[in-house]
Amino acid sequence: MDKFANFPTTPISPARGGAQVTPDDATPLTQVSRALYVGQGGDIAATLADGDTVTFEAVPSGAILPIRAASVSATGTTAGAIVALW
Repeated sequence: MDKFANFPTTPISPARGGAQVTPDDATPLTQVSRALYVGQGGDIAATLADGDTVTFEAVPSGAILPIRAASVSATGTTAGAIVALW
């Protein structure tokens, strides 16, 4: 039973879905994320929903980045066990 099934999904509500991320320089995520979970710390090179490409340096293990990522690049990404949340 999901008591919250009829509540709207907003940018600050908990994630309702997710998928493992394999960093790739050419392939975007299947959908834009609401956040990224980083299981193994390192750098994250991402293209955000508006097209800006940024690198988050020294992201610690277990961090949740509240970013709308369209892709995570292999080049520049040293973090691992990344999960896109939406």
